Amino acid sequence: MDIIIERACGMDVHKDNITACIITPEGKEIKTFSTKTSSLIQLIDWIKKHKCTHVAMESTGVYWKPIVNLLEAEDIEFLVVNAQHIKSVPGRKTDVKDAEWIAKLLRHGLLKASFIPDRNQREVN
Repeated sequence: MDIIIERACGMDVHKDNITACIITPEGKEIKTFSTKTSSLIQLIDWIKKHKCTHVAMESTGVYWKPIVNLLEAEDIEFLVVNAQHIKSVPGRKTDVKDAEWIAKLLRHGLLKASFIPDRNQREVN
């Protein structure tokens, strides 16, 4: 398969932590971040340091929202993907494997984004 996106980040997002995998032509790097604001800023800085152009995340509930807000502010392309769509491949049982799998799927253009309203719509209570 052809690589469509050279610098991709896959994330497995949970309430208390985020496991992220960046894959670039130079290799891959995996890190886990807490969901506290200071850690989310470190996550975005880490993504920018690796010059990632696209991020895909698997998230349940609303845990993706603060990450998406920060990615939007930095003009980094993002996809929030349906967990069931990704989980259809058996054998992946850890957050690290999930993050790496998401990054690989993203690089090859095999993910379909869920609908995410624009920021103004998201902030309406």
